[in-house]
Amino acid sequence: MEQVLLILDWILYVLFTINVLYLLVYSLASLRQKLPVPPPSTKYKRFAILIPAYKEDAVIHECVHSCLEQDYPVDSFDVVVISDSMQPETNASLSLLPIRLVEVHFEKSTKSKALNAAMAAIGNDYDVALILDADNVIPYNYLKDVNNLYACSSVEIVQTHRVAKNLNSDMALLDAMSEEINNTIFRLGHAKLGMSAALIGSGMAFQYDLFRDTMANIKAVGGFDRELELTLLYQGKHFHYLPETFVFDEKVQNTDDFSRQRRRWLSAQWHYCKVFASYSFKAIASRNWDFCDKMFQQLSIPRLLLLGFTFLLAVIFSFYNFVWSLKWWTIFLLLITALLVAVPRRFCTSRLAAALQALPYTFLLMAANIFKLRGANKKFIHTAHGVVSPNKK
Repeated sequence: MEQVLLILDWILYVLFTINVLYLLVYSLASLRQKLPVPPPSTKYKRFAILIPAYKEDAVIHECVHSCLEQDYPVDSFDVVVISDSMQPETNASLSLLPIRLVEVHFEKSTKSKALNAAMAAIGNDYDVALILDADNVIPYNYLKDVNNLYACSSVEIVQTHRVAKNLNSDMALLDAMSEEINNTIFRLGHAKLGMSAALIGSGMAFQYDLFRDTMANIKAVGGFDRELELTLLYQGKHFHYLPETFVFDEKVQNTDDFSRQRRRWLSAQWHYCKVFASYSFKAIASRNWDFCDKMFQQLSIPRLLLLGFTFLLAVIFSFYNFVWSLKWWTIFLLLITALLVAVPRRFCTSRLAAALQALPYTFLLMAANIFKLRGANKKFIHTAHGVVSPNKK
């Protein structure tokens, strides 16, 4: 029996170690020399700012106004709101603004349907498609920053730095920290090693024709950005990253929203892992390392589960066989190191220490979601937006 446990122990250890070392390498890579800042451009690309808005009455106006206040020639961008199931009063007030309002009606709503419908309605007189979520807010210099990078003819796809718009609850703080860890490892660390930065679903810009033609074949219900990302990487496209160009995004504020959101993400990760698995052999043969790297991410253990299960196994083996446990404590410390390097210093406060007490519960929610993935990627799971006051019940 002990021999069986020993074999199982080593299988799990190798699997977990590969995941931990992957995070550690890219986390440490983020400390390398800063990425070059593109010089100002005197030529202005024409942007279509596409904002899918499904029942986003509470947040859409703030997003739209931040877009209209850009320090960018007004004839060089259009704000396109794709209104899906929003209130008539919301649509009426939006129609008074200098934007393009595209109302859509679907039996089953998805982000990919909304984006395709909008591009069919607005035509092709654009150079860049910028995708925002309805809860996003962008600073006044955002378009200029993206435009400067697009002055380089080789740039086709850009991901900007998404940060928290709200820190009004412990869950929002933890969600914000988690996203910054993702930014450090999967975007900044990758970019500094010459790899493609990961796309994140919003705050991303594409050469317009490329995005329109690629989206025409995207039928995703959930996780459209994963299908889009894998499709483009397989085509050999490279994703650039602008770490100093921020888009502010609303973070989940309670455990129910956290559970629904992570369930959607886990489902999309597993679904597209299966869909694109057969492409891996050809990608390896053609040395398409960006695609292979992304497929590894699809196969990897979600970070919170990796942290929780590594700690649990270290504790369990400490009681069963202390010698066995030493290697588990070692990779647990390496994982902690990778995460600490990736966390921006501004998060290291007493408030974070208090919020971290909720980690065991969020780990349990993530673990429970493993058993709730069936059918999750076949229906649109919407997360309601609108910042709630901490004092509001």
